[in-house]
Amino acid sequence: MKFKAEIDVMPLEAILDPQGKAVTQSMSNIGLEEISNVRIGKHVTLTVEAESKDAASEKVESACKKMLCNEIMESYSFELSEV
Repeated sequence: MKFKAEIDVMPLEAILDPQGKAVTQSMSNIGLEEISNVRIGKHVTLTVEAESKDAASEKVESACKKMLCNEIMESYSFELSEV
């Protein structure tokens, strides 16, 4: 079976996000003063072949921990759907 993973990797709340801070400050320049606390991360999609959704989830977890996310500075979440 094939599964599609939609993965979001975001900086931890305790970590400074300079890109997000710059975007937050620019919001008022374009008339959007109501927007604050912008955090910018990564969105990754991938396809994984596995015997079950649980097996696919384990593979995605492994990919996130080993390559896609630096858990010292980032957190991740993902959703799986059958393709």
